[in-house]
Amino acid sequence: MWLLSGIDLSSLGILLGGAALAGWADAVIGGGGLILIPLLMSTLPHMAPVVILASNKVAAVSGTTSAAVVMVRRTRPPALLLVRYASVAVVCSALGAFAATLVNKNIMRPIIIVLLVAVGIFVMLRPQFGLQRADNIPGQRSVRGILAVLAVGIIAGYDGIFGPGTGMFLIMAFTALLSQDFLQSAAMAKVVNTATNFGALVVFGIGGHIWWALGFSLAVANILGAQLGARTVLGGGAKLVRIALLCMVLVLAAYLSYEQLAGNFQ
Repeated sequence: MWLLSGIDLSSLGILLGGAALAGWADAVIGGGGLILIPLLMSTLPHMAPVVILASNKVAAVSGTTSAAVVMVRRTRPPALLLVRYASVAVVCSALGAFAATLVNKNIMRPIIIVLLVAVGIFVMLRPQFGLQRADNIPGQRSVRGILAVLAVGIIAGYDGIFGPGTGMFLIMAFTALLSQDFLQSAAMAKVVNTATNFGALVVFGIGGHIWWALGFSLAVANILGAQLGARTVLGGGAKLVRIALLCMVLVLAAYLSYEQLAGNFQ
């Protein structure tokens, strides 16, 4: 497990390219797992699914962390808020992971599809939403802060249970509750998403499911893609995040609908 034996150079090249693309996508809006996990499964069909998920998590944590550093340095969100949200995210994602075996994903998918469609419609009908910061009314700050913590906890728990769209939901929550633009919300979402991924990585590591050599190889490519993605977001600003968010709504809704239909016919 410590060597990349059994993977030929062409397959490794495909995986590294996919990891770089996944890192870019994760940095822009999230959803890199939709690229890399199916690629790992098709390239390494004999590998246990849990090893694929665990090894992918090494790459995801690395890339998301590197993107978070770049974006936080540029947008400079309050450090205390980041620590608070990240702490809540780690705990709630761990609880979600424990609850994952109790939840029927065939029931969750239709709910998430409806939420995704609602998010897409809301953003399309509110063309200025997330493109500029709104004024915070002093009396509402504490209430909005509490709601933001609750939202982070719920979304982190969802990430532990199911996962798809976590970064996008975090961006929407931060933008709506903290009256921020999409760019600053995206930076904060990267920090929180790093925390949820780290919690899962610890669980996988303790279970001995990680192929470290593969994970670290994918991590290098993922970091390169994430660095490019972070700079893409910072260069494109809130308008780019808005477009990426709407695209991710379409992709995720289609992907989850396909999985739901495929599961019903099995």
